[in-house]
Amino acid sequence: MRLYIYEHCPFCLRARMIAGFKNLAIQYSVIMEGDEETPIKLVGKKTLPILQRADGQYMTESLDIVSYLDDWSDPKYAVNHVDEAIGAWAKEHSDTIVKLIVPRFTQSDFKEISTLEARQAFVARETQAFGPLTALLDQTPEYIAQINPALEQLDPLLAAHTDIDKTDFIIFPLLRSLSIVKDAVFGAETKRYMNRIATAAKVDLLTDQAI
Repeated sequence: MRLYIYEHCPFCLRARMIAGFKNLAIQYSVIMEGDEETPIKLVGKKTLPILQRADGQYMTESLDIVSYLDDWSDPKYAVNHVDEAIGAWAKEHSDTIVKLIVPRFTQSDFKEISTLEARQAFVARETQAFGPLTALLDQTPEYIAQINPALEQLDPLLAAHTDIDKTDFIIFPLLRSLSIVKDAVFGAETKRYMNRIATAAKVDLLTDQAI
């Protein structure tokens, strides 16, 4: 099976997580920013992640891919309902997280923006979606003032969340993305959680690129 991804993408990370949890033999193909031709050729639209299944068929939608790969073997991970409190936290604060991570992603070290042309395409795409990225960076203190108290509230929720289930495919991609923000302050329990899931999923955090 082959998974087409962006390295920075929180939705792509969901598929990478389940593959890592289950030790699946997945081949990864990183699509360059600005390359619309490849995904359109595969599935008829510009979207990622894309899974090329063992039967040659293609799948999109990150949580559908998670469910499909989860069914390959036991134990099952994408089960149970999303923890209500953690899910509500993610829904409430995802917009602030996105505004913090987007300008930093465009400045970071991902394969999909490893050429000048690809990086320029990424900047152009995100600028079209969010406006001037320098303005987002200038608003960092405002967004940090919102997210750090929220992270304090999240800490005890993650302390009580000890099993891997559907909740993790919602909250961990947000936290992994937020680890690229230098001034984001993660509580002790949140750090333990992030390291535990990153290790189990065989994915990296972004703290070494924090801006």
